[in-house]
Amino acid sequence: MRLRRSVIALMAVLGLALVSACNSGDDGGNEAGDGLQKVSYLTSFNTFGREAYAYVALEKGYFKDAGFDVKITPGSGTVDVMKLVAGGQADYGIGDFTATAITLANQKLPVTTVGMIHQRSMAAIMSLEGLGITKPEDLPGKTIGDQPGSTNTVMFPVYAKAVGIDPKTVTFLPSPPPGLPALLASGKVQGIGQFVVGQPLIEKADSKHRKAVTLPYGDKLPDLYGNAIITRTDLAKDHPDQVKKFTTALLKGLQDTYDDPAAAAETLKKYVPDTDVAVATKELQIMRNYIKPQGFTGPLGDVTQERVQKVISLLQESNAIKTPLKPEDVVTLSLAPKS
Repeated sequence: MRLRRSVIALMAVLGLALVSACNSGDDGGNEAGDGLQKVSYLTSFNTFGREAYAYVALEKGYFKDAGFDVKITPGSGTVDVMKLVAGGQADYGIGDFTATAITLANQKLPVTTVGMIHQRSMAAIMSLEGLGITKPEDLPGKTIGDQPGSTNTVMFPVYAKAVGIDPKTVTFLPSPPPGLPALLASGKVQGIGQFVVGQPLIEKADSKHRKAVTLPYGDKLPDLYGNAIITRTDLAKDHPDQVKKFTTALLKGLQDTYDDPAAAAETLKKYVPDTDVAVATKELQIMRNYIKPQGFTGPLGDVTQERVQKVISLLQESNAIKTPLKPEDVVTLSLAPKS
């Protein structure tokens, strides 16, 4: 009996090993039944209009043409995306580059960035007319609602130094992201952490129909990148061709989104039925200026060592990071898009 059990156990182990071997491709992932490689992808945050480009790449078959069967899952902010990618729960994700650099300076997660979605940071403080904020100098003494650990909160000390105010004079009230528009509209806070593309959503949530007041970090810190494409360091090192193919397919979706924001918003609604197409379209129209800012001449997704070093130096000067950090610690330049 004992021998029979041992044989059965051995057969089970061999069976699992065989299944694993059949599922493991040379490019570091599992294959779907149609021969496509299964890949998991996390949006930066939820499924707002700003995330439409991934769904465009999915809808238009760019991922499939590159050999991937992609599952898109809503992300919950840069730090969480980094941790999920580092832990193997996702292969790729989107996160703010500055927040990524700050996080990697404080904890060594096995992730790297391989291209930029935005050539300029979209982080901002947003308010409404009549709440006492019209310019950066109005921020001291005010209360800002935001999710702890969000890009806007993490980057605020850097922005505060750039505009000449003491970050300690501004209070950040921990608040769940879905409730931020209503919290601002109620006047319980004078501002919220928000990406600039959140303007149409904020204005729609205000029953008094006030105009949004936006203080973009990128206006004072133009060297800061916005969202970046994140993957695990082992994928970047061991399977560079896969990473390049995935990035190329995703950026095709981004280019189409740039070219036709309204069509991209309609595509998003197909996959996320509760999408407000008008709001999503306005978000994407605003985002165009961050994908390709005025004067930008590089390839879509461009990232350079010189600029990454500028970002690191800026963060060090602002005491946002206090440990040594090199460009290669945060980005794999060999996999970044080339002209």
